[in-house]
Amino acid sequence: MKKPELLVPAGNLEKLRTALLYGADAVYTGVEGLSLRAQQAEFTTAELEEGVRAAHQQGVRVYAAVNISARNSDLELVKQKTGELAEIGVDGVILSDPGVLALVRRVAPAMPVHLSTQANTTNTEAVRFWHTQGISRIVLARELNLAEIAAIARDVPEVELEIFIHGAMCLAYSGRCLLSSYLTGRSGNRGECTHPCRWEYVLTERSRPDDPLIVTEDGRYSYLLSSKDLRMIEYLPEVLAAGVSSLKIEGRMKTVYYVAVVTRTYRWALDAALKDPEGYRCAPEWLAELDKVSNRRYTTGFYRKHKTEKFTGLNTEESYRRTYGLAGTVLQYRPEEGKILVELRNQLTAGDVTELLLPEETLTLDSTAMTDEDGHPLAAGHNSYRVYFPVDRPVPVGAVLRRRLTRTQIL
Repeated sequence: MKKPELLVPAGNLEKLRTALLYGADAVYTGVEGLSLRAQQAEFTTAELEEGVRAAHQQGVRVYAAVNISARNSDLELVKQKTGELAEIGVDGVILSDPGVLALVRRVAPAMPVHLSTQANTTNTEAVRFWHTQGISRIVLARELNLAEIAAIARDVPEVELEIFIHGAMCLAYSGRCLLSSYLTGRSGNRGECTHPCRWEYVLTERSRPDDPLIVTEDGRYSYLLSSKDLRMIEYLPEVLAAGVSSLKIEGRMKTVYYVAVVTRTYRWALDAALKDPEGYRCAPEWLAELDKVSNRRYTTGFYRKHKTEKFTGLNTEESYRRTYGLAGTVLQYRPEEGKILVELRNQLTAGDVTELLLPEETLTLDSTAMTDEDGHPLAAGHNSYRVYFPVDRPVPVGAVLRRRLTRTQIL
């Protein structure tokens, strides 16, 4: 059985380091001006150089996304950034535009190239074609089931295949959506998606514009265009049996807390599945962990359905739901004093259920023992406060603290 890498989103340097801490084999980043995410999830050349250096020191690979649908005005930037990426030493670029591919092959012929899911590759012949164009890895279309993916892997073993296993999904075909561009003038195919599929819609009949149909019966709007989030942790042996090379987590726009929890949980699960695929059982605590990050409830997407079956991943109930949130991150461990210095990211009140996420375990902290930098007890701390907690074991810098919310938030 092939051992696939666990590929984790890195929207900025902090998230990249978080992915390294919690068990990523590889990370993917955005390239400034050329990726399908907002500017806050893109790396400058200097940031990417620093990130590659940190990742390579730990044997972790870095892939850079240049996957916009390019226009002529983008091509000079593509050539410039390609040269910079080659010099930095990224382990591959992710793209979907044939013109961008041609430029990358010309400027950096030795650089590995991965084909984005935006290219909606769904069959063996398409994989073979792209391989002749210099593509070493293909992120397959999300619309394939596991049997179809396994058939492609058997037919074209010389090409690495990558699939998503967790995260938000778009109802447009392989993410190629025009809705944001049509409604707001901001194109999802150029990294500016406003996510109108997550907005609230009602159905109206032309002659009765003032009499909308509310689909749900509880008086709330229905999210007719919004998908549930993908979660394949329960079926990792089936995923491994398909023979793919990389298991990808979605979420460059997600929080540090999301990166920590999802990376750590899938690291545990993937290691267990690789060790004993026949005896693999998804632990209830892993599912509980994934419920503690914001989600729209979960689905297996298209992976476990037959081609003739209906897609069952629509979320007609609610938007994001959240039970836990980021409290802070560890700046320093002081072994001689048995405490950690934490920078808070949200309000934390003495008495809040507070947990420290270590790579291998979760520690419950006593939030009533929180002190300021002078050792004075704190009834509450706020964003950017630096506070101390007593901890009786080593804690790595960058470890994440979370707090349980007083009520489930629907976002």
